[in-house]
Amino acid sequence: MKPTALITGASGGIGYELAHLFAKAGYNLIIVARSEDKLIALKNELHDHPVTVIAQDLSKTGGAEKLYNRVKELGHTVQVLVNNAGFGLNGKFDELPLAEQQQMLQVNVASLTELTHLFLPDIKAAPLFDIPKGILNVASTAAFQPGPRMAVYYASKAYVLSFSEALVEELQGTGVTVTTLCPGATETNFFKRANAENTKLVNTTMSAEAVAKSGFLGFVKGKRVVIPGTLNQTLSIAAKVMPRSFSAKLAHYVDK
Repeated sequence: MKPTALITGASGGIGYELAHLFAKAGYNLIIVARSEDKLIALKNELHDHPVTVIAQDLSKTGGAEKLYNRVKELGHTVQVLVNNAGFGLNGKFDELPLAEQQQMLQVNVASLTELTHLFLPDIKAAPLFDIPKGILNVASTAAFQPGPRMAVYYASKAYVLSFSEALVEELQGTGVTVTTLCPGATETNFFKRANAENTKLVNTTMSAEAVAKSGFLGFVKGKRVVIPGTLNQTLSIAAKVMPRSFSAKLAHYVDK
């Protein structure tokens, strides 16, 4: 019996690359995103590998519960939960549509939290295999400082990091690992959706493949936090020691 990994936001970017890595490592897959067509294309790329496609919009209230119920209806037990779905918005807080910011919080925070709560008992009860079981949450280097013009996005990723690190301690001795992947700017459609294609951040991007590989290897090794790239690691350390007011000004500068 092979373990199963459920990956949200699997239709592109980091989630797409993680799907390939987990499949190569021997996990059965449940891939989740809004676009069923893109998920089917990914399934076809993986040829005869066991892949279940579930189209679900996690920006909608109740989306996480619908996903969990569908997994149960299909008779699957999840050993690895990858909370990768998320998006950002660029602009001043009071000028961005509130409804879109609430959708972002639903995906980045509420659905991630709910999915973790729903699947964690199953993960804890699942038998141990030669390959790990646990949770891989995708946060961002944005988690380490305030982010003017992306205030809600940065705050949402700070939540993911804090939440995940707390779970690490709660799950000691259970055999369940929790890893938080904190990438910097990455070559995905993130900047296009966030309306941030012309910001300075775009000049420092890493490939989604490289970021996913770092996250996957970190998860396999049971690392708490993974920050891909030397520059991102340096900036994250600097953000911890410099005054938060200065960190906010620096984030504001690179977001222009």
